[in-house]
Amino acid sequence: MICIVLVAGHGTVLETQIKNDDTGLYSHLAGVPKALLPGIGGKKILDFWWETVNTRQLFTEVYLVTNADKYKHYERWATANDFPVENIVNDGSTTLEDRLGAVADAELVIHSRGLQDDIMVIAGDMLCADQNFDVAQVIRFFVSKPGELIIYYELEESEKSSSRGIVEVCPDSHRISHFLEKPHEGLMKSRLASVVFYCLRRDTLSYLSDFVKMQPRAAGRSFGQFWEWLINEKQLNVFGMKLPTGFQLIGQVGLSDYTKWLAHYSTKQQDNPTKPITCRSYARVGLMGNPSDGFNGKTIAMTISNFWAEVTLMESHTLVLVPHPLNDPTEFGSLQDLFCISRKEGYLGGLRLLQATCKKFYQFCSRQGIALRKQNFTLKYDTNIPRQVGLAGSSAIVSATLKCLMKFYNITDDDLPKPIRANFILSVEADELFITAGLQDRVVQVYEGLVYMDFSKTLMEDQGYGNYVSMDMSGLPPFWLAYLSDPSDSGRIHSNIRQRWLSGEPLVVEAMKTFAELTDQARAAIQAGDWKSLAQLMDRNFELRRTIYTDDCLGPGNLKMVQLAKQFGSAVKLPGSGGAVVGLCLDNASLMEMRQAFQEAGCVFCVVASYSPPAGGTQ
Repeated sequence: MICIVLVAGHGTVLETQIKNDDTGLYSHLAGVPKALLPGIGGKKILDFWWETVNTRQLFTEVYLVTNADKYKHYERWATANDFPVENIVNDGSTTLEDRLGAVADAELVIHSRGLQDDIMVIAGDMLCADQNFDVAQVIRFFVSKPGELIIYYELEESEKSSSRGIVEVCPDSHRISHFLEKPHEGLMKSRLASVVFYCLRRDTLSYLSDFVKMQPRAAGRSFGQFWEWLINEKQLNVFGMKLPTGFQLIGQVGLSDYTKWLAHYSTKQQDNPTKPITCRSYARVGLMGNPSDGFNGKTIAMTISNFWAEVTLMESHTLVLVPHPLNDPTEFGSLQDLFCISRKEGYLGGLRLLQATCKKFYQFCSRQGIALRKQNFTLKYDTNIPRQVGLAGSSAIVSATLKCLMKFYNITDDDLPKPIRANFILSVEADELFITAGLQDRVVQVYEGLVYMDFSKTLMEDQGYGNYVSMDMSGLPPFWLAYLSDPSDSGRIHSNIRQRWLSGEPLVVEAMKTFAELTDQARAAIQAGDWKSLAQLMDRNFELRRTIYTDDCLGPGNLKMVQLAKQFGSAVKLPGSGGAVVGLCLDNASLMEMRQAFQEAGCVFCVVASYSPPAGGTQ
C-alpha cells in the first residue's frame, strides 16, 4: 500500500490571524504551515502522522504533497525527520486562488509517480485526540472489505454536523449508505463524521481523474464532495471504520479554534493515562424460570451486592495480566500444599477469563470496524463470589473486564449495545473457554438490577438476542441465600437435559414452556407486590426442575438445603446451576431461626442485598 499525506493547503485565515495577533504569544509561528504547527504533547501535527505511517511492513512508500509556497518548509522538515525528500511532491500553487484541490493533489501524486497500488490518503494538518491508534488494524479491515474505506468518528457535543462530512453506516455490513458534505443542521440524524483519512483500491483510482475533469474549479475538488459523488451517485461500495477518538482538520479555521481544540485534546491526553479504571460486576440470583434461559424460555434474575468481581485497568508499557494471589496461585508452601489446593480448587482461576476477554474484544472491534489505539495496560482482578455455587462468578469477571476495556478505548453503548454485550460475554465463556453457560447471567450483569428476560426462539433467531426488561426493585421482600461451603462444579448440574431437549423429548420441552409461564406469572406478582404468590411460584419452579433433572442429578447437597428451608416454611429454589439456594421467607422470626439452622448444617447463609444500578445506568 502507498500512503499520500496531503499538506498543500494554504490556510490563509489561521496564518493571517497568527501574523496579526497582538499578544505576541504566536509570533514564532508566523509563516509556519498548518501541518507543522504544534500538536498534542508538543509534537508538530505532521510528526504524529509520520510516526503513524512510517513502517515498511505496511507502506512501500509514503508521499507528501504540498504547494510551491510552503515547499521549503517541508523540505527542511523532511531532512530533520528522515523523510525521503524525493517523495515530496510540489503542486506548484502559491495562493488559495490557484490551488488544485485535495482530490487533484492526490491524483497528481498518483500520475506523476505512476502509482498502481492501493492507497491511503491522510490530511497531514489534522489534529487527532488520540496519538497512538493502530493503523495496521485499519489496513486489515480495509483488506477484508470489497470496496473503499472511510474513517469516521462520533462528533462531540460541541461540534456541529454542518462542519463535517456526515455518514450513515449500516451497523451490520459497515457499508456507508449515505454521505453528505457539511449538511445543514437537522438534515441528517447521524452524528458520525468523516475525516480526511481514506483507503482506495487501485481499481478505483481512475475515479479520481474522472472527478477532477468534472470539477474544473478547485473549490469543488474536496474529498467530501468526491465521496458524495462516489457513494450517492456512482453507488460504489464504500465502507466505514470508526476511530473512537476526536479529529479536527485545521483547514480554514482561525486561531481561536486551533488553540481551543489543541487545549481540549491535550487535556484529554493528560487526564486519561494517570487514572486507573476500576469496574465491578455483581453476582446474580435467578428468581424465576431458570434453567430455561438456555432453552428458549423466560427468566427473572437479580444482581446482588453481597458478592462481586472487580477489575482494575492501568496504562503500562507492556500488556500485563496479573495473577490473583488466591485464585491463580503460582507459589505454594510445599508439594503437599500444591496437591491439596489443586484437588480442592482445580487448575482454572480467573486469569484465563481476563485473557479470553481481551482476545475476543480485539477480535470484536476488528470485525465491527473499530480501530483501537496502540496503548498497553495492566489488568488485575479481585472477587468475593464463592466458586462453583452457580452465582455467575466467572461471567462477573468477564463482564467487569469488558467494562474496563470499553472505558479505556472509549467504546460506547452504540458501538457495543447491551444485548450484544451480553452475547459477547457468553461467547467468551462458551466459545473460548468451553464453559457450560446459559445467557441470563450475562444479561442481568450487563443491565443490572431486576431483569425480566424472554429468550423465545423467534426473538433469538430474528434479532440475535431476547427481550430484556428492567423491573422496578422498590419494595422487594427480603430474599435470602445459602450455599454449600464445599460445593462441586456447578457446570455439571445440567446433565443430559440439553440432549433430551434437542431430541424433542415431550417431558423436557413442556417443562421449559412451563418455566416460561411461571416467569410471566412471577412478573405479574412482583409488579402487584403479591409476595405470597411469588413464594408459591418459586416453590413450583424448583419442583418442576426436580421432575426433569431427578434427585440424582440435583445432588444431596442441594436437596438438603431445599429440605431445610421448607422446614421453616420458606419458599426456595436454585438461583443458578447448583451449589446454592435462594429463598423468600415472609416471617422474620422464622428467617432468623433458619439462618442458625443453615449455619449449624455447615452452610453459608446471608440475607440478599439487591443491587440496583445508579440513575442513568452503567456501562
